[in-house]
Amino acid sequence: MLHAVLSRFFSGAALLVLTSAAGLAQNAAPGASSTDPAQWTAEMRAFARQDSLTPPPRRPILFYGSSSLRKWTTLQQDFPGLPVLNRGFGGSRFPDALYFFDPVVLGYEPRQVVIYEGDNDIGAGASAQEVYASFLEFERRMRQHKPLRRVPLVFLAIKPSPLRWALYSKVQEANRLIRTYIEAHPQYLRFVDTVTPLLGPGGKPRPELYEADSLHLNSAGYKVWTQTLAPYLRR
Repeated sequence: MLHAVLSRFFSGAALLVLTSAAGLAQNAAPGASSTDPAQWTAEMRAFARQDSLTPPPRRPILFYGSSSLRKWTTLQQDFPGLPVLNRGFGGSRFPDALYFFDPVVLGYEPRQVVIYEGDNDIGAGASAQEVYASFLEFERRMRQHKPLRRVPLVFLAIKPSPLRWALYSKVQEANRLIRTYIEAHPQYLRFVDTVTPLLGPGGKPRPELYEADSLHLNSAGYKVWTQTLAPYLRR
């Protein structure tokens, strides 16, 4: 089903919309930093091809967001017996995740959505309030579609990283805003603190959990995330 949805989305007419300013404005959250979702077209087409060759799980636990998810290549081994599906793409930002919401999030009809966005937004200059507004828009879209109305949404807190340590105050504020909202609306929302386990005794990121780029997690870092997230996943 999703292969057909993505194929229609990437028809000639849809590609014109994808690159238009009007299309970007319609799909981005109010006040969000501008992005160019067209840069991820090849990855979306690759998802469609992958689905045509190997059908995805029915009603999966959908992991959706930026490269911190895309690089989580051991997802199926880390959560055995769960219908996890990794659809992290590129170095995406929240407006990109919003742009592809219909063909991906709605298209897979997930039982649960795990999202990781905001890291690259802040890295590109977005404010904590912009990230928060984008999260609210993402959650709003989930509730406006009947198949997703009662689907749990799990937000993975924006991680600290040595490379972006100077931006950590913004990260903390974005996480605080989103966490406060989630805790006030707990029925279908969960906030997962992926920050605290990554920090050492001095309150700074533990370098042994990161790749050489000082931004992305390594295998040890993903083990920490696995242990932290496991209790929140829905069977």
